[in-house]
This record gives sequence, structure tokens and C-alpha cells, in this order.
Amino acid sequence: MASRIEDYAMLGNCRSAALVARDGSIDWLCLPRFDSAACFAALIGQEENGRWRVAPSDPDATCTRRYLDGSLVLETEWQTATGRARVIDFMPIDGEQVGVTRIVEGIEGRVDFEVVLTLRFDYGNAVPWVSRVDDTTMTAVAGPDLIVVRSPVTFDGEGLHSVARFKVSKGDSVPFSLAWGPSHLAPPDTPEPCGALRDTLAFWDGWSDRCNGTGEWSDIVRRSLVVLKGLSYLPTGGIVAAPTTSLPEQIGGPRNWDYRFCWARDATFVLSAFVNAGYHDEASAWRDWVRRAVAGSPGQLQVLYGLAGERRLEEFEVPWLAGYEGSTPVRIGNAASTQFQLDIFGELVGAFAHAVRHGVAMQPEADEVQTVFLEHLASIWRHPDEGIWEIRGEPRHFVHSKVMAWLAFQRASEQERHDSDPRLTLRWRALADEIKADILAKGVDPERGCFTQSYGSKEIDASLLLVTLTDFLPPDDPRVTATVRAVEEDLLVDGFVRRYDTRSGVDGLPPGEGQFLPCSFWLVENYVLLGRLDEARSMFMRLIGLANDLGLLAEEYDPRAKRLLGNFPQAFSHVALVNAAFSLAHGYSATADIHATPEALDPQGVRA
Repeated sequence: MASRIEDYAMLGNCRSAALVARDGSIDWLCLPRFDSAACFAALIGQEENGRWRVAPSDPDATCTRRYLDGSLVLETEWQTATGRARVIDFMPIDGEQVGVTRIVEGIEGRVDFEVVLTLRFDYGNAVPWVSRVDDTTMTAVAGPDLIVVRSPVTFDGEGLHSVARFKVSKGDSVPFSLAWGPSHLAPPDTPEPCGALRDTLAFWDGWSDRCNGTGEWSDIVRRSLVVLKGLSYLPTGGIVAAPTTSLPEQIGGPRNWDYRFCWARDATFVLSAFVNAGYHDEASAWRDWVRRAVAGSPGQLQVLYGLAGERRLEEFEVPWLAGYEGSTPVRIGNAASTQFQLDIFGELVGAFAHAVRHGVAMQPEADEVQTVFLEHLASIWRHPDEGIWEIRGEPRHFVHSKVMAWLAFQRASEQERHDSDPRLTLRWRALADEIKADILAKGVDPERGCFTQSYGSKEIDASLLLVTLTDFLPPDDPRVTATVRAVEEDLLVDGFVRRYDTRSGVDGLPPGEGQFLPCSFWLVENYVLLGRLDEARSMFMRLIGLANDLGLLAEEYDPRAKRLLGNFPQAFSHVALVNAAFSLAHGYSATADIHATPEALDPQGVRA
């Protein structure tokens, strides 16, 4: 059985990621890319679906763990009755080579270790042919995939597992290196372990040291940014939403989705986080990925794309995997890639406006591309859509989607370029005014005075917290304060924010899920906007307290079971944390400046 979600650590090399449980088992690894088929899939199946455990033989051994400062290099220290030892786990930063290195070191006394390696390709379905090449090398082959494992320790076959047993005393160092390669080529090289560790630590140290500070929250912000960097795909600049698939939003339920893709919507939030933190190179790489991915006909704009901008992400189910704690189905691919979501247009224009405002240069053709997309938006903004939450029910006129359409035209009309066409500026402004009037006429509850989930609905939706951050209305407008109050009354449960009431049937799925962590961070930003800084700080501290011992967050949280839910670690949660931290820091700074205005806070890219 897989560990609790919060008991996992992530290793990463900006090409793929591995999840390591507290008991020393790597239960999830896709090679050579985040979205490749897993060779360790015990996370969403059984041990027989692939894992790699390195731990003391003593069942009573205890451990503590930490990331080596500013990195995704994991150090786990084990204590047994006979001694102490550590295991250092990392994915080397080694060009195009992808793999995992594990180094066992003796600290004091003597510790008996056991290694159990169960390789299964194709999401735990394909048992490979394992061969011993020499005393230190073995290979595993199935179809197009080849894994090479090198270690001075000899593995023996036990059933369909490779097992090794050894002892370490003070000063001993026993390495294991695993690398992937195409099966039609010679086995790939594996880097020298100690040298690879030095190079990997140097890479992360050089990267994380550039992070702008946020006062008392600098450590958790830096950890979140390291996670985001680890979720980036270095060859293209794309950033995956999470490195996992089908970790459930409700234990035992069907809300299990594949998040190993890049959401265009995240452009706004990611750009804001990277720019605020001083990472303009990463912001530029993400901007360029978005520009390439959406290139082409605006009528074919997708919600999400593959790591290199691939568009065909067909969704299918994997019946041989039992699911995380029995949560089925296990899904590969994501059908949301074919949905119509109106808000994407506004988020992209807003993201690029934010980038330009903060010194991230745009490509020369950006204006022309933007004009084509806005002309298309002008013809479709009145249509219902599936919305930010990618519902699988009937399309609706979601208020958040309409506001994002307004934002697209509003930001375009505000752009000041020396060669801009004044006729277009007037057209964009007129369309923004038309959409705004439509929203205020149809998207406000006449009784409560707040925005609603969709036109004609009485339901409240946490996406409305983004509406209040767009400067659609000034912060002191009663409809803004009423919307925040309505979210508190309807969606705040045990101190955390739900996305919406899943019992309404709006999403076409059975009800039930955890509280959505990004929405809770959005409420923090709304509190800052409204000058409720003490409440903002209190909620922020409660939220960061949900991170596991390594500072990692999933998508959702179950406050009653007190456990994380959903894919892990979740980029959206860490981006929201970073932006909320900078918003808070700016909010406290602004209170010392009698001339500060809410616009000076700029907590989200959508307000650019």
C-alpha cells in the first residue's frame, strides 16, 4: 500500500521527477519525461507495479529527512539499534541523461541495509527482461525502454524482484545509479555518484540563491520556487501542473486526473511568481513556451498542452492499476485539452501585459498575434464554456470566464506602444465596456449583492476571488466586499476554501472533494486587498502549516482526516503560496506609506 501523500518527497532534474516515501521507497518515476510511462507505479497501484526501496533491514529503524539547502537533493538519516546511516537521493543534472542516484553512507556503528528493486515499464504492466552485464551492472529491457543499474553491491533475483543486502559502517559509502535509455541503443552511461552529487548541489545552490526575499516567509517561498523549477521541463520551458496522475481529490472517489501537462492558464500565476522572485530567465522561458504552444488559429486554442506544446492528449483509463488507496479510475491523458474555456484568452493577455510591465521583453510578432486572438474572442465571448474548473457537466456562462474576457480587452486597450493602432485601442475599450456591463447585469446576485458562479445562479465559486483581484471593480466597491463575504459564508470550511459546492451537480461528477489550497491563498490576497492584514497573515500561516516536513503541498486538503489530497506536489498550490507571500509582504510595506494605493500591491499577474 502506498504511503500517505504528505509522506512523499520529490526528486527532480527539470526533465522528470520521482516520489520517495518516508520508508525509502521510490513509488513513482516516469522516464525519460514527466509524461512518459512510469517504470515505478506503486504509488497508484501495488508494490508489484514497480518500486525501488533502499532502507535498513531493521523494521524498527526510525528516520528523519531534509532537503540539502536550496535543492531537490534528499537526505534521509536512519537510526537503528546498531548504528546510524544516511541515504542521499537525487536526480543528477546531467544534460539529456535522466535517472536517479542513491548513496548510502555509514555515520556510526553498523547498519544492515536491504535494497528491493522492482522495475515495471508501461505503468506497472510490462515485466522487463533483467540481465547481469558484469559484477557491477545489470540491465532491464521491455519494448522501447532500457534501464541500466550500476552499483558495487550485487543484486540477486528473488521472484520478479532484484534484491541486494549489505552493511555499512562509519565512513562507508555505497552508491546505486539508475539511468534510462532507448532499448535499441547501448546502455547509457551513469555519472560518477559523488561528482554528480557535487554538480547537482552546485546547480541548485546557484539557482535558489537568486531568490528575492519575503522577510519571515523567505524559506517557504524559496522552497516553493525550487519545486516550480523542478517541475519545469528544461528543453522547452514548459511547467507541468504536477508530476503525478490520479492521486485522488477524494479517497475512493472518481476525481482522479492526469496533471503531467502544461496549463496555459498557469501563465499568469507562474509569470507573476517568477517575476516577483527575480527569476526573469524562467519567466521568459515560460512566456516563450506559452507563445509557441498557442501559436496558430485562435479557434484551436487549448487549455493544456504537452511539455513541448503537443496538442493530442487523449484520456484513457488503466485498468490494471488499483488506484491510490482504491481510488479509481486511474487516468492517463486529460480530456480537458478539448474543452472550451473562455478565461484562457484573458489570462494570456494579462500574463503578457504583466511580463512587459516587469521588464520581460515580448517577441516582435506578439502584437499581431494578440490582435488575431482578440478578434476571435470578440466573436465568442457570449458563448457558455466549461470554466476554470474544467467541469464535465453542461457549459455555463461562468462569471470568472466573462471577467477574464473583459480583462483581455481591458489590458489590450491600456497598452501603450508607439506604433499601436488607435482604432484598435478604441475597439478593445468598447468591447471591455460591453462585457463589463453584461457581467454587472447578469452576474450579480440582486439579493446578496455579490458575484455568482454563473449567470442566473445563486451558487458561489472560489474563482470569484480572482475576479476581485483583476481591478474589475475598486476594492471598496460593495460588490467586492460582498463577494468575499459570500465566499466566507458558503465556501470556508474548517478554515479553508472549497472551490464550489460539489453537491450542486455543476461539474457532472459525484459530490465530494477536499478544500482547494490555491483558493485559500487567493482569499489571503483578497484580505490584503481589503486591508484585512491580520486575517491575511493568520490564514497564510495556517496554510503553510499544511506543507509536509519538506515544505511540499498537494492540490487539496481534508481538514477532518488531516491529510493532503490530489496530485503532488502541485504547482498551482506553490505558485499561489509564492504570490500570496509577496502580496502580504507588499501589503505590510504599503501600510507604512500613506500614499500607497491598492494598485501598488500588484499581488497577481491578473492585476498587471
